[in-house]
Amino acid sequence: MFRIGFGYDVHAFATDRQLWLGGIRIDYHKGLLGHSDADVLIHALCDALLGAASLRDIGYNFPDSDPAYKNIDSKILLKRTMELVRSNGYELCNADCTICAEMPKLNPHIIAMQQVLSDTIAVQPNQISIKATTTEKLGFVGREEGIAAYAVALLTRG
Repeated sequence: MFRIGFGYDVHAFATDRQLWLGGIRIDYHKGLLGHSDADVLIHALCDALLGAASLRDIGYNFPDSDPAYKNIDSKILLKRTMELVRSNGYELCNADCTICAEMPKLNPHIIAMQQVLSDTIAVQPNQISIKATTTEKLGFVGREEGIAAYAVALLTRG
């Protein structure tokens, strides 16, 4: 049996934060605003994984009202998400993720992100596809107000 899930997340830029995307720190003069480290890519991937396993969403499983998650490394959330998915009998076939950002340029970081994410959830790097795109200066992403990310995940019974 196969199950597919979709995830989406968005975070606004903030000047007093580090930029974390795909589990790596990217040198940029702005970071993303959020209760955790605001890693928009990991959050979208968590939602895709949780959705595919019918386990609700990241906000339900790791609520921002819980001080335990304040400034938490999103890789911890991803690892816990995969533990939930596996405890329900599922395994990741593959995930396909897209980050939408005008700046910074993300192509140089894609391979490192794949490696970190695959290490975090104990899968092969080729099971996690990451793409980066812009919105051609349109919308909040185009105005460089924040970053959005989309993810789909395909699960199978482990």
